[in-house]
Amino acid sequence: MILTQCAVCATELGLSLGKKCGRCSTRYCGPECQVQHWKEGGHDNICKKIKKAGGAEQYNANTKYTEAVAVAAKACAEDTKGQTCYICTQAVHWKTKEGLVRMCACRGTAGFAHVSCLAEQAKILVEEAEENNLDIKRKVQLNRWHSCSLCEQKYHGVVRCALGWACWKTYAGRPETDSTRLYAINQLGNGLSSADHNEDALSVRETQLALVRHLCPTDEESMLTTQSNLAIAYKKVGRLDQATRTRGGVYFGHLKLSGKEHKSTLIAASNYASGLMDLQHFEQAKSLLHKTMPVARRVLGESHALTLGMRRNYARALRKDPAATLDDVREAVTRLEDLERTARRVLGGTNPFVMGVEHEVEASRAALRRDGYWREETAPGDVSSLREAMEAMMSGDAK
Repeated sequence: MILTQCAVCATELGLSLGKKCGRCSTRYCGPECQVQHWKEGGHDNICKKIKKAGGAEQYNANTKYTEAVAVAAKACAEDTKGQTCYICTQAVHWKTKEGLVRMCACRGTAGFAHVSCLAEQAKILVEEAEENNLDIKRKVQLNRWHSCSLCEQKYHGVVRCALGWACWKTYAGRPETDSTRLYAINQLGNGLSSADHNEDALSVRETQLALVRHLCPTDEESMLTTQSNLAIAYKKVGRLDQATRTRGGVYFGHLKLSGKEHKSTLIAASNYASGLMDLQHFEQAKSLLHKTMPVARRVLGESHALTLGMRRNYARALRKDPAATLDDVREAVTRLEDLERTARRVLGGTNPFVMGVEHEVEASRAALRRDGYWREETAPGDVSSLREAMEAMMSGDAK
């Protein structure tokens, strides 16, 4: 995580509280903890090493990156067996000795690479754009920190986490006001979230929001994007009310700022609908999605990840609503089966979204099998048959 806590007692220091080691910038809440860390915590043995690495933040990023790469390579070992990196053409990285990863939408023998090679490729492309003052190209090249250059789909899981640490490791030493450094913080948060390191992701998101408020107080777009990411972190640690309130504010903020057809507004609408479903406000969620799905189809297309996500959430809302009729469940099954075919074609069978849709299909089919007869015989609002059966049982007439 980004270092915002005392190294000894973990007191939250935010961006500026406490004090730092004069040599390596390790952070403490006060002199007592600093002295304790030096005398009892082993800081005297590694202080020079931390300074040599570039300071406490850089040292932490380097360490976490190495750990994350090892985890990613191990998780991908079975998939990458017998393959070589499409960048350096080696099976084992010549310098780091790390194994290969994939976790994108590439299939067959395509897309295998070392995290180090992916990171170096992204770093070089961004540097070239920066040296030539090509800001638009720089923004495109930054995508290499999270998306495969072959299939153009985002990495996921522990590979995304390793690339998040790679990105933060690369730019952590830049000035606080540097826009690429802010981008790197965001990528680290995305990576931690993708690998379900939820508490660490929340800490990064809170730091990110504090930085945006400090550095870009009038940039409404950046503020709303950062709040949206924070809402995701709230949800992942179980703070659902807080997550949904934040998502609602973000949606209406984008609606006012950019209009109903802007991609940011559509993303915010999808996230808000998801939050409403978490709180079991299914009618509100269905109403919002029914209004925004046609816009997403028209603006982004049927195969866009956001459109696919909206379609999934609408089907889930249909099935999970306690007031759902048999026709609602049937419609949910039909929608999910169609969605599964489209998502598998676009994203590949191992993508987490596709696997999630497969689970939804099976759950919806099971609900149809389990509840079909009951829903046919006792539709919502019609409890006469149930009442008659209960009266028969109480009178002893039930067979």
